[in-house]
Amino acid sequence: MFVLSEEHQAIREAVRAVAEAKIAPHAADVDEQARYPQEAHDALVAADFHAPHVPEEYGGAGADALATVLVIEEVARVCVSSSLIPAVNKLGSLPVMLGGNDQLKKRYLTPLAAGDGGFSYCLSEPDAGSDAANQKTKAVRDGDGWRLNGVKRWISNAGVSEYYTVLAQADPEQRSKGITAFVVEKSDEGVSFGAPERKLGIKGSPTREVYLDDVWVPDDRIIGDVGQGFAIAMQTLDHTRVTIAAQAVGVAQGALDYALGYVQERKQFGKPISDFQGLQFMIADMGMKVEAARQLTYAAAGRSERGDDDLTFFGAAAKAFASDTAMQVTLDAVQLLGGYGFTRDYPVERMMRDAKITQIYEGTNQVQRIVMARQLLAGIQSTL
Repeated sequence: MFVLSEEHQAIREAVRAVAEAKIAPHAADVDEQARYPQEAHDALVAADFHAPHVPEEYGGAGADALATVLVIEEVARVCVSSSLIPAVNKLGSLPVMLGGNDQLKKRYLTPLAAGDGGFSYCLSEPDAGSDAANQKTKAVRDGDGWRLNGVKRWISNAGVSEYYTVLAQADPEQRSKGITAFVVEKSDEGVSFGAPERKLGIKGSPTREVYLDDVWVPDDRIIGDVGQGFAIAMQTLDHTRVTIAAQAVGVAQGALDYALGYVQERKQFGKPISDFQGLQFMIADMGMKVEAARQLTYAAAGRSERGDDDLTFFGAAAKAFASDTAMQVTLDAVQLLGGYGFTRDYPVERMMRDAKITQIYEGTNQVQRIVMARQLLAGIQSTL
């Protein structure tokens, strides 16, 4: 019953081949130089894995939620920074898919599918992190459009992406119901970017502030209706938290794979250290947790594809559990490698640093637990 279809298995194999041949060889240098993984970008675009979620009618691969998860998981297994290419493209463009009209979808999803421009998501601000409704970016009516002014912070792939879903407050008296979503283009007058953040991990994915200085956006670039932005933003996160879970599963699996190879080759006291029961217990726990996280993530992906009522719970649960698992498994991988694990000559310390972000972005795991608790108290949870 719980087996991937032949099509999904084929997708996993195809992505893994690309990841191992085209992305893995550059992962260490991308991290060391804190540079955008252009090799991964080119390889993913060539294989149509850069934005697999885009429907076929707009020139995309039309991948379902599980297939998209498989793409992100396999890329994250070798390079988490590179996995943000398909993940951020889905995060940024999903509001258009959920709330945009046919004209808006065709205008922006078509070039995204063709690899002509990435799509970022601008929700967070200096005073709007976990308190996402506290939007200070303003949208003021100006003719047949709007003037946007404000600062967005922690924006993944900012400066690289051509398109940005921007949340702005159009009616402060309405609070969250006054927030509206717009598509802003990198080339719009008044758009600029801050310096890249100096980060612990995912150094290959640029994280920058986005400055909106009197940016004029026409009415035909509103996503949904005026005042629907916050609802669309939250609905988006229900789906895309599953992709963060996929990143976490991927990096955890990558760390486990490397550690398994190491402990069978490394000898102490005259035998491989994998013969020692204490290490076997660690390995068993790592494998068990990774597989549990994977199954929960795939279950959440199924709910994302169907739009089930309990998606909010499952998206939050998958994101929290998988990211906590990734942090523990990568820490254990460093421990299993001993002194070697602590050096940059081996990939597990990079994986450990990369794993940490999965516990933080798209809602901290503390926020995920608030979300889950509210769903449980409201009786919105499937027993199947």
